[in-house]
Amino acid sequence: MRHFIVELEELNQKLLEMGGLVESAISRSIRSLVDQDRELAEQVIRDEPKINRMEMEIDGMATRLLALRQPVARDLRFLTSALKINTDLERIGDLAQHVAERSLSLMHHPLVKPMIDIPKMASLVQSMLLKCLDAFVRGDDVLARSVLLADDEVDALRDAVYVELQETMQRDPGVVPAAIDLIFVARNLERIGDHATNIAEDVVFLVKGIDVRHHAEQTESV
Repeated sequence: MRHFIVELEELNQKLLEMGGLVESAISRSIRSLVDQDRELAEQVIRDEPKINRMEMEIDGMATRLLALRQPVARDLRFLTSALKINTDLERIGDLAQHVAERSLSLMHHPLVKPMIDIPKMASLVQSMLLKCLDAFVRGDDVLARSVLLADDEVDALRDAVYVELQETMQRDPGVVPAAIDLIFVARNLERIGDHATNIAEDVVFLVKGIDVRHHAEQTESV
């Protein structure tokens, strides 16, 4: 039993390490975009295979523990949640790489618009990721639920970016390539927010044993 507890803690630490790598990738990709810093963008792209390798390692650890230890109750919830969180973190890493690639593309064009809404979106999704990882560490379902509420704000910012860039392209067709890159950046950030929301839902399930996906909790209470 003692060995199983140690293995669970090792898995927990691996997840947090991966979360740190992913958070750094988001931060660097946005800084590369705002500051037009090629080195930061290239570093995100270089680091992405490391995130992939860690995903495979965590997946192997969790799967092995499920097969060999046959956990029950909270330990079972932890391992199933770990597998899902691991997948979401890897996908966030992919999306950070996509932002970095768009950043490299945008370095060949003048700025279409002042970088206000997109950095604001980036700051919000970074905050969401940090909160859900903190909630995971602390077993804090209230903090996890706060992440769920922030997702609507990310969606609203994405819509505002889309509208403004579409209007800009209509006024000046010459900016279309750069504007499309920025639309994809906003879309990638919105998807990062979605994955952070998924992680927050998994934390609520881990702590409370309640499934809040698709407002399932509300449905069950009716």
